[in-house]
Amino acid sequence: MDLVKFENALKIGETAAIEFKRADGTIEMDTFETVCSFSNRFGGDIYLGVLDNGTVVGIPENAAPSMVKNFISAIGNPDLFSLTLYLEPEIFKYRKKTLIHIHVPSSGEVHSFKKRIYDRMDEADVKVSATAKIAQMYIRKQEIYTERRMYPYVKLKDLRLDLLPMVRILAKNNGGGSHLWEKLSNMDLLKSAGLYAEDHATGKNGFNLAAVMLLGRDEVIRDVSPAYQTDALVRKVNVDRYDDRLTVVTNLVESFEQLFKFATLHLPNKFYVEGAERKSLRNIVAREMLVNTLMHREYSSAYQAKFVIEQDRMYVENANRARFNGPITLRNLEPFPKNPLIAKFFRNIGYSEKLGSGARKMFKYGRLYSGVDPEFIEDDVFRIIQPLNENYSFDAEITNGKGGQKTTQKTTQKTTQKILAAMEDNPNVTISELSEICGITVDGVKWQLRNLTKTGRIARIGGDRGGYWEVCGK
Repeated sequence: MDLVKFENALKIGETAAIEFKRADGTIEMDTFETVCSFSNRFGGDIYLGVLDNGTVVGIPENAAPSMVKNFISAIGNPDLFSLTLYLEPEIFKYRKKTLIHIHVPSSGEVHSFKKRIYDRMDEADVKVSATAKIAQMYIRKQEIYTERRMYPYVKLKDLRLDLLPMVRILAKNNGGGSHLWEKLSNMDLLKSAGLYAEDHATGKNGFNLAAVMLLGRDEVIRDVSPAYQTDALVRKVNVDRYDDRLTVVTNLVESFEQLFKFATLHLPNKFYVEGAERKSLRNIVAREMLVNTLMHREYSSAYQAKFVIEQDRMYVENANRARFNGPITLRNLEPFPKNPLIAKFFRNIGYSEKLGSGARKMFKYGRLYSGVDPEFIEDDVFRIIQPLNENYSFDAEITNGKGGQKTTQKTTQKTTQKILAAMEDNPNVTISELSEICGITVDGVKWQLRNLTKTGRIARIGGDRGGYWEVCGK
């Protein structure tokens, strides 16, 4: 048993992947519910002999072996678990107290306990009965990209070939004036993009789901993915219903254009000068949010995607094949393509950039747009939440509304704290890395560094190359 890991768990407390159980000589039914929920979610660790608040009380030493035996018997009993599990609990000592550790890996199947399915939500084991939610759990367990699902009866006539001239122009412009797709026939272009391929499991050739979603005719998309649509809403005045609405059910290439136009119509435009270039913060933020919800959506799910603009925030949400549960930050960001073929197509035509760059741009320009960091939440339903503040202006470094100067001071203080924390974590952190961490420009970081150096909060030891930062005071 890794005691350092256990002590860290005590410090952190119960989470989506850590559970404490009292267990006075017997194993209660709620322990098996947690085993079921951990198996169905992303796995986790159960510690028997620990109170919910992290106090170690232990279990009777002479009862531990029989508890382990009964546990193994229960999880292997098909009358209790479907599908059955095989786990190896570990008895260990901590400060003279006997404890049991059960590591539950994430399973490739959906399990039930006493004919009930449980899922892990934050620190709770939740009974799942809704058909849509259960279906989403099965989607999460799939080991293949659903965008590669083959549709051998889809033909060229079922695709919007009239969009390919525009696709070639976009690819050419994105490629700096030339692109392979310029000279390829329609069929060769589709093969080059991976939209027509051979299914090595069946030996059949055909168009896949990615081809249908990217370029399919509307009636073909409805047949292949009946629940597919993106509902765009504005709820600033009529918050119970909506002020404006757009329902998008067409191919992804045109979906982006329609949704982006809707965003520009209803969002305030703010400009920012970066170097010698004047950028529209509205366009950058809206584009990244919309591309993300189109590019990484799980299209086999019936969950309806949304793009909602409210008075103080806007958000997108879509079905997702989650890799973990919780917020995504720059520190834990691990780029992972949910639909690599669709993502590659979007990158070729300039709708997106390299994997992971969209999230970094959102953290950087989202703060410039509203003064507050956006939120990325990874779960079966993926969400990006971007706060909105029409009165905020980064360039002016004040907000024009009531209490504006106070808001700016708080924002500056938070940025200072982020810089100091980053330097303490990594004294060799670069200015460009600080720019990404803080969500501000390189010039903004340099301004902060000058102030921090002038006030004695930090010092640069050594030169620009090979040197490091020293935090001198708090």
